Amino acid sequence: MNLTEPRELAPLLEAFLLASGKPQSMERLFELFEEGERPEPAVFKKALALLGKSCEGRAFELKEVASGYRLQIREKFSPWVGRLWEERPQRYSRAMLETMALIAYRQPITRGEIEDVRGVAVNSHIVKTLLEREWIRVVGYRDVPGKPAMFATTKAFLDHFNLKNLDDLPPLAELRELEPEPMLEFDDAPVPQSLQELADASAEPEEPKEETSFHSLLLELDTMEEGLKTDFDDLLREATDLDGETDEHAQPGSEVELQAEPDPEPEEDILGVAAAREKLLAAVAALEPREPEPELSDEEAEARALAEAIENERRQFED
Repeated sequence: MNLTEPRELAPLLEAFLLASGKPQSMERLFELFEEGERPEPAVFKKALALLGKSCEGRAFELKEVASGYRLQIREKFSPWVGRLWEERPQRYSRAMLETMALIAYRQPITRGEIEDVRGVAVNSHIVKTLLEREWIRVVGYRDVPGKPAMFATTKAFLDHFNLKNLDDLPPLAELRELEPEPMLEFDDAPVPQSLQELADASAEPEEPKEETSFHSLLLELDTMEEGLKTDFDDLLREATDLDGETDEHAQPGSEVELQAEPDPEPEEDILGVAAAREKLLAAVAALEPREPEPELSDEEAEARALAEAIENERRQFED
């Protein structure tokens, strides 16, 4: 094998990278050759370029990361290739991602400075996890009271995220463009057609309800009192005569048992009219003039109607 020929050296470098399974730096690749057969650096670079070109159209690619070169599956195949492993891919919490991003973009940075930016305390478990994964490391201590440790990213972090160096990080301006649009305010949010129809129907002026006037109630009360017996002297005379007859027929020393008789009908009428009168008086009191409610503007009336329509829609959905 002529190792001075880039075309013959490229397959050998491919074999090295496939067998290692991790990135290999240029220095490490040089060490794999004995001093007498070691190719020139220029030949190495040409061989790597040929290897990268030969991967075009294939499922894997030659990728240069912080630790060196590696052959990896193309990203578009990762959803299917990931099915080879039963364990689910690791999911990172929002707090961990925010902490990692601050360290990546503002390194070196202390834990206190991260907390100042995020506005909340940084969980010790997050820092411990990042250190155990070797994504960050302590690069020094800030010259302030307490000497807090300063954190920075490592090559393992760059390798994991397919970055050659920190310059490959996406600019912050591009990240801001990817931020989701703010939620629409209530007034700008589109209203479903069904809710709009309910709101329009609720906003329409209702027909005035028929109200009973005070005069009509008095007339009704007078009608109920017509023909009502108000003189009960004759009833008292009849009761006196009845008592006299009873005394005449009664024998001396005997006891007369008086049976309770039902109340006369006129008294029942009196009670019924009294109850009706109480009800009418209560109705009259309810008709007393009240202070009118302040009139709403068209916008306020429409907003109230829309809120009532949304509440009715929610209740119907829950039912």
